[in-house]
Amino acid sequence: MTATEPTTSDRSLLVKIWQFPLVAMVVGVVLIVAAVALVSVFMRFVVVPNLAEAWVDIIGAVLIVVVTGLVYKLLVRRLGRKKHDDLPFDARAFTDTAKGFGIGALLISICVALAAVFGAYRITGTDGFGDWAMIIFVFGLYAGFFEELLIRGIVLRWLEEFTGTWIALAISALVFGFLHAGNDNATFFSSLAISIEAGILLGAAYILTRSLWLAIGIHAGWNVVQALWDVPVSGNPTEGPIAATLEGHWLLAGGGFGLEATIFALIVATSAGIWMLYKAQAVGRIVKPMWSRKGTETTAY
Repeated sequence: MTATEPTTSDRSLLVKIWQFPLVAMVVGVVLIVAAVALVSVFMRFVVVPNLAEAWVDIIGAVLIVVVTGLVYKLLVRRLGRKKHDDLPFDARAFTDTAKGFGIGALLISICVALAAVFGAYRITGTDGFGDWAMIIFVFGLYAGFFEELLIRGIVLRWLEEFTGTWIALAISALVFGFLHAGNDNATFFSSLAISIEAGILLGAAYILTRSLWLAIGIHAGWNVVQALWDVPVSGNPTEGPIAATLEGHWLLAGGGFGLEATIFALIVATSAGIWMLYKAQAVGRIVKPMWSRKGTETTAY
């Protein structure tokens, strides 16, 4: 009688529980949130009392990116049964991020142009660009990196391993959208709109590339250029290089929340996301639910 290779049934119950996708997801979220909490304590007691607001924005954003990135590389990517690094430091890291930034900038600029055509957006002059640090480092670097790491790199990644791509995409999109419900001028519609347009677009970028870099670039490009057009970023107004107004029906002007709560963003961003999902399906990036894979590993990443 010949010896047999170990199978999934040979793993102990504790190992199976530890490697279960939802357990890995919860542990990953806890690790990232704990890292942010430590940075917040350092910022509150060391940085904020001693530096100007612009430097607080810059240092805070950079520290969160560095610390959460290290926690991900050292710990989070090792969780679960099938290991996968969504932040590979390879040739695609820069090119995908730059490409994504351009895509995000283009998509939000199309939304601004459509709003202008329909009379909802109007440039009124120049501004002092007083919030440059917040625009670049908070809305760009922090939001682009941290939010994608948490929502797509942890929540979507392990939900997908358990429920499959389509259910995981829907749940993670709703989580992402309604995390914005506490922002200024937020409404149920604005949160739902972000769930649909950004949840699908950014989720699709991750699913297509099986890396976070393209999604990080799109997120950062969308936010930064949106602020440069003087459009509130998810309800947060900023002082950029130009001054502009949004006025008219809330479906066209966003009702104070910005263009993310308009029909323009819903059509433009969601269409781009659906196109990327189509491409992802064509190249075999879609994951089946765990219960239909019958113990076999996913081949999508």
